[in-house]
Amino acid sequence: MDTVIRGRVWKFPDDVNTDVIYPGRYMSILDPAETAKHAFETVYPRFLKEARAGDIIVAGKYFGCGSSREQAATALRFFGIPVIVAESFARIYFRNAINLGLPVLSCPGVSAAFEQDHEAEVNLATGTVKNLTTGAELKSLPLPPLIREILDAGGLIPHLKGRLAQTA
Repeated sequence: MDTVIRGRVWKFPDDVNTDVIYPGRYMSILDPAETAKHAFETVYPRFLKEARAGDIIVAGKYFGCGSSREQAATALRFFGIPVIVAESFARIYFRNAINLGLPVLSCPGVSAAFEQDHEAEVNLATGTVKNLTTGAELKSLPLPPLIREILDAGGLIPHLKGRLAQTA
């Protein structure tokens, strides 16, 4: 996994719930690449029209609240979002994202520091979040070493397979 991620910002408000990220009517879709085609479809249709793989999501408080649907993290990962930085995350969404290999960072003040289409640089190793448009720099809450290992492996399942292979 890249330690430093640069991309254009898609800014979202507080309380973006999993129904907004991935509408419930698509829950029968099992192909992760197909889930990506419906991310934010009902509430933020502009995202599907204009966002590109490599863009970074910056959000307010409690991103991913609502149901425990894993597809809300899957859709964004397979869309090509390399990292989500928010003021805070719903606990289940945070773990779903990590388990799927999608980095998520809690960063106080990030919502006020970015606007739509700003350019961001996120350093996963240091937790530094820079607004390349304005020069603002913030510090996210650090990810524990185990979570970094899971992300580096590409998610929880690849991480566990690697650990099991070491003990065999």
